[in-house]
Amino acid sequence: MWDNCYNYDTVREIRVKTTAYVGVGAIDRIGYILGNLKNEGISSVLCVCGGHAYRASGAWDKAEAAAQKQGIVLALYNRVTPNPTTDIVNDAAALGRAVNAGAVLAIGGGSPLDCGKGAAILLANPGKSAEDLFCFRFTPQKALPLVAVNLTHGTGSEVNRFAVVTVAGRNHRSIVGHDCSYPRYAIDDPALMTGLSAEQSRYVSIDALCRVVEASTTTMANPLVVTLASETVRLVHTWLPIVLAEPENLKARYGLCMAALQAGVAFDNSLLHMAHALEQPLSRFRDVPHGLALAILLPAVIGECYAARPDVLAHVLAPLAPGLKGEPDEAAAAAKAVEDWLFSLGINQKLLDLGVQESDVEEFCNFVEQTPSLGLLLSVAPVRSSRQRVARIYTNSLRPMP
Repeated sequence: MWDNCYNYDTVREIRVKTTAYVGVGAIDRIGYILGNLKNEGISSVLCVCGGHAYRASGAWDKAEAAAQKQGIVLALYNRVTPNPTTDIVNDAAALGRAVNAGAVLAIGGGSPLDCGKGAAILLANPGKSAEDLFCFRFTPQKALPLVAVNLTHGTGSEVNRFAVVTVAGRNHRSIVGHDCSYPRYAIDDPALMTGLSAEQSRYVSIDALCRVVEASTTTMANPLVVTLASETVRLVHTWLPIVLAEPENLKARYGLCMAALQAGVAFDNSLLHMAHALEQPLSRFRDVPHGLALAILLPAVIGECYAARPDVLAHVLAPLAPGLKGEPDEAAAAAKAVEDWLFSLGINQKLLDLGVQESDVEEFCNFVEQTPSLGLLLSVAPVRSSRQRVARIYTNSLRPMP
């Protein structure tokens, strides 16, 4: 169905650049990875992570033991917060410079991995700051080697070039993506993720699903992205309910690891659009968890975009909305089916439940229009991201769909 809507004479770039180790026990490859870095003459590595999960997951013990065996010094920066700021990236890079780090090891979810990408660039570009990087004052051509040990099955940051950091002193996050910022190696070990709570498991998995729904419908999407999107939705639909019932089920966690990795590659190839752009004021001003905000907005985004990509969305959403025929007038049914599925997982909140009022929509629209980095995402949406459409998405997300 969907492949009939692609022009075979349109050339698309396809990116798959990180070597990823996926599966139970993948963390044991850290010794091989650090050995390779040692062979390159690297004797000191900056390790970037948050304050808890890097130890609780067992990843730090494995990394520390492997580093000692290779004679590599690990300089630990464990103060990365959710939605890290440029100040945090600068602090991490300062520690790396102090120990003359030759590589960066990032352990955690999206925030530590994004911070690690920023620090790896700064360490290879003396004199530059995180503000220079995330305010687009220079275009880096090099970065230190980065190893990403992923502890959540959501962002796919371990296999793409993008980093999202909040610019200190401003009201927005900035998104950068450079060829030099791909992790050289990535580790996705399901055994490191069994400690995720039910809420975390829901939100990170919905993040992966939302990424592929958006990536497969941008103006940059290619057939590989649509294929990855379809498989990602199938995996999340199949395995997320099992993980919620059996948190230590490694087969189910593995399925969600693969979903997130595929989502990362899809996003890397064709970007995201409205759901991720419109989520920003919710997490910024209302402190709504990223995955929850996406779950609230996604049905309304589908309602707006479906008619422009009916073949693709009917294919990608088939596990959640069976019976779609790829016809433009199915938009409302597709959106409602996705919302019903989200409700079945226990994600049944809408904006009114979070204290957002209809009077807040104007403020959110202003934020979206005034945030520089969101323009790129909105520009690749399959429909024009007018202020009226943005406002309609927020308004239609206030309460459950009829």
